[in-house]
Amino acid sequence: MRLDKYLKVSRIIKRRTIANEACDAGRVSINGKAAKASVDVKVGDVIEIRFGNNITKVEVLSLSENPRKEEAANMYKSL
Repeated sequence: MRLDKYLKVSRIIKRRTIANEACDAGRVSINGKAAKASVDVKVGDVIEIRFGNNITKVEVLSLSENPRKEEAANMYKSL
């Protein structure tokens, strides 16, 4: 699954366009490497998102194309 789509369906970032812009600005990294929006996300990857002074680190636990709101929180674990 693409990184920008994962960030949206897991509800880490509200909109896919904002996820896309964050990736293009170099604010998102996977496993310590800068990532573009088109990078494939796999289970076990660690995603780090930087917005201002806030840094959010999450580990990918599962991938789902259309999760329900309750299932979205189970797609990742905050680190």
